[in-house]
Amino acid sequence: MALDVTSSAAGPAAAPRGFIVRAALSNWGLWTALMTPSIITLAIRVEAVAGPDYEAVYAMVISVGAAIGMFGGPLWGRLSDRTRSRFGRRRPWIAGGIATGTAGIAVIAFVPEVWALVLGWALAQAGFNAALAGTMASIPDQVPAKDQGRVSGAFGAAVTGGILAGSGLAAVTQNTLLMFMIPCALAIALAAQFVLAFKDPQVNAPREPFSLKAIGATFVFDPRRHPDFGWVWLAKFLLVFGGSAPMLYMVYFTAARLDLTAVEAGGIVGVLFLCSYALQTAVALFGGWLSDRIGRRRPLFVVSGLVTATGLLLLAFAPSLPMIVAAQLVLSVSGGLFAAVDAVLVFQTLPNPDEPAKDLGVANLANGFPQVILPMAATAILAVGGGANYSLLFALSACVAVCGALSVLRVKRLR
Repeated sequence: MALDVTSSAAGPAAAPRGFIVRAALSNWGLWTALMTPSIITLAIRVEAVAGPDYEAVYAMVISVGAAIGMFGGPLWGRLSDRTRSRFGRRRPWIAGGIATGTAGIAVIAFVPEVWALVLGWALAQAGFNAALAGTMASIPDQVPAKDQGRVSGAFGAAVTGGILAGSGLAAVTQNTLLMFMIPCALAIALAAQFVLAFKDPQVNAPREPFSLKAIGATFVFDPRRHPDFGWVWLAKFLLVFGGSAPMLYMVYFTAARLDLTAVEAGGIVGVLFLCSYALQTAVALFGGWLSDRIGRRRPLFVVSGLVTATGLLLLAFAPSLPMIVAAQLVLSVSGGLFAAVDAVLVFQTLPNPDEPAKDLGVANLANGFPQVILPMAATAILAVGGGANYSLLFALSACVAVCGALSVLRVKRLR
């Protein structure tokens, strides 16, 4: 008998056995497939295909893909809430998203044209974000609020674990084809174990007609009616914006600061990220446990923002590889603290717990907007003073991170 899950405002009593581990593993696979190109291989591929214009082409590819992922996330989430199928409402989006994302990565890897870079990254962002939207929406469906700190920590660790896996791959091979396709194979395998195992209930409740007005409403919420969700959104946006520059530009920054090629810098960055994101993963897991233990979320977020600013300033003026390593390790601690409480802040301030996927998609806009805006802004900032002005880029990012840390103090519902 199909279940009516649209009236579950009270939430589930307990998570199904093994669900959190399977969901986190699936998330890890998805983030590995998405983040490996984001931090290393896409930058190398763009330079190889675009030649001297690589910075402008890279900004275009990143911005277009991020825009697709950003606006697609809420839409996929809304459609996920409305899905009525014999397979449930989340599983079709996870499976279809994986297939689309893998196809996009294959286009990038096998077609050496600028248009293919743009198209492939757009497909990858659309597909993997659809799968992530389905996975994230399953958490309020299946996990009670008292346990969502652990989930937030596990999902945060999955993000950093994805970066870790991609970095390890870059550290052991300079074959970009392998660096693109192996993470996709991992994502398919780990998503399969999740999709095939968890019980995604069918929904009997009728749904309202889907109109253009409803599509437009997918991307908005009223911060006056839901101020806590609004402040969480703003804090996320500012902290993600502040912390994105090192991740997106580390290959080019290392190459410029140490006088290396992008391929040589990619190998160094792979080893660097392998070490630093191992630390970040551990911090995320510990921070998720700690936030549940003390029942407080905001202090960890504030500390994350302030430590992010410190790491960015260290990186801005790092003259050598040891200082770059030290700055990245500081940023890894801050990233782990952010990942530990990011998701739980969103879960527990959702405007409508009965339709979480739509609002989770809106929250994901805070992750996507920085990746659209930052590359365009960075192109202008880096050109100041003759070019490659990474010191200015990182210093300005530090200021934004501090603003994000302070914004979360306005959230009243959570401590």
